[in-house]
Amino acid sequence: MDKVIITVATTGAWGTKENTPYIPLTPEEIADEVYACAKAGASIAHIHARDKDGKESVSPIIFAEIVERIKQKNCNVILNLSTAAPPPDDARLVPISILKPEMASYDCGSINWMHHHVFLNEPAFLEKLGICMQENNIKPEIEIFDAGMMYESIYYLKKGILKSPPHYQFVLGAPGGMDATVKNLLFLYEMLPPNSTWSAFGIGKNHLPIMYAALALGATGIRVGMEDNIYYSKGLLAKSNAEFVNRAVRIIHELGKEVAAPDEAREILGI
Repeated sequence: MDKVIITVATTGAWGTKENTPYIPLTPEEIADEVYACAKAGASIAHIHARDKDGKESVSPIIFAEIVERIKQKNCNVILNLSTAAPPPDDARLVPISILKPEMASYDCGSINWMHHHVFLNEPAFLEKLGICMQENNIKPEIEIFDAGMMYESIYYLKKGILKSPPHYQFVLGAPGGMDATVKNLLFLYEMLPPNSTWSAFGIGKNHLPIMYAALALGATGIRVGMEDNIYYSKGLLAKSNAEFVNRAVRIIHELGKEVAAPDEAREILGI
């Protein structure tokens, strides 16, 4: 791809102000960061919501405030709302059913998250989520943490729960999932169904090797942001998500490629 889509994941579900004072947690902070990243070159913003205590939340009220604050800035960025959360599963469908974002995450299987608990995505929920996305015209971002999830996604494509062409996000380096190595990235890449679009990122110190490898393989996109890595370099905290976007833009240009604007990203992804 000559045009590369940059996704920014500003917040995630785990980072705290104790980890880094720069991570955005409130709707106002998240909206400000998304706007700054969009101006820097991000065309997709992957959004997690936090409650007043900084805990992971699927409250449609909080998600709605984040979305509204971003829209008030006349920001053309594609919003990709997270559906990741603990049970009950039905609560995970409520924000996207109400807000109908252009994209939402589709975590295609369960893993032992951080060696601590099960990040549960049962088949019945995945079928319900896929149908919900189709009914609300939402493009799934199929998140892949290990190779088994690729086979699951292919099964759901054949069954019609997911529509073709699919868009994949390879998540490498999450404890409990596949390690963030170039060999693992290549393995997943070679499993892609025909006509797929795809993006990838490495968590923590492996974010740059995976970024370079993904771009070398012709990835549709790459992902950066404090959800995946709070350090700009070893021992140096990033002071904003835009720092990661600016670096991604520079690397894309140095490789002779261009950064996709939001409307170009919509065309590439079929949104």
